[in-house]
Amino acid sequence: MCPVDVNLFMAEIGVLNNLRVVKEVDFGVYLDGGEHGEILLPRRYVPENCKVDDYVRVFIYRDSEDRLVATTEKPYAMAGGFALLKVVAVSSVGAFLDWGLPKDLLVPFSEQSPVMEKGKSYIVRVYVDKTNRIAGSARLDRYLDNDTGNFHANQEVELLICNQTDIGYKAIVNGTHWGVLYYNEVFQSLKRGQKTKGYIKKVRDDNKIDLCLQKPGYEKVDDITGTILGVLKEQGGFISVTDKSSPEIIYKLFGVSKKTYKKAIGAIYRKRLITIENNGIKLISK
Repeated sequence: MCPVDVNLFMAEIGVLNNLRVVKEVDFGVYLDGGEHGEILLPRRYVPENCKVDDYVRVFIYRDSEDRLVATTEKPYAMAGGFALLKVVAVSSVGAFLDWGLPKDLLVPFSEQSPVMEKGKSYIVRVYVDKTNRIAGSARLDRYLDNDTGNFHANQEVELLICNQTDIGYKAIVNGTHWGVLYYNEVFQSLKRGQKTKGYIKKVRDDNKIDLCLQKPGYEKVDDITGTILGVLKEQGGFISVTDKSSPEIIYKLFGVSKKTYKKAIGAIYRKRLITIENNGIKLISK
């Protein structure tokens, strides 16, 4: 059960709502759905000790009989959100995808690109159509903005990894824009549908967004110097990582690019905290 909020009198389909219990029945409770009328929350989802006038946080959608129904379960994506979902069936009206609720999510043929196949997974956007039914669309471009005025270099953002191209990974930035992570700047395994934190590296003149997974510039160098010194102490004062070590090894140890690692080593060296040996770096004892 939840505290009251400003949306409690207006049930919105496809998202979470805080709704008031108005009636108890054997098979559940009815919630005040405002203009949608009373909405059933089936017994299996009713919180313990729930009673009339309590508020319950629920997701609203239509069941297999096209009736509005509430659930305390959360789908993999809500209206306005994106997710990688698997096709569980295909019919004459479209593809049905598993989105974590008993009733599968329909993606009409008109919203498929390419045509979906059973057993395969696709990045889709969840939306509410003109008939107040929840559906999915794989035509992502129509939901992503080309105006990048709200982004700036070094900004922390949320990424959804999508398709791979010749130059890198396409990712959805903050659920609103496309961006690119270049292969030569990615030193970890990324999977389609993965959500991860990232940073804006550059907003280009053509409104394209270049991304990176590590904080750009010397701000990140300052962050990593303490990590390197900590690893040195844990390893007895010496680690066999040099400027010739592979980017993958450096990322595995420190979570940064080789370029950032070399900058950090230079900063630590200038503070006379380490010596640089032929086969690694050594902590100076004090």
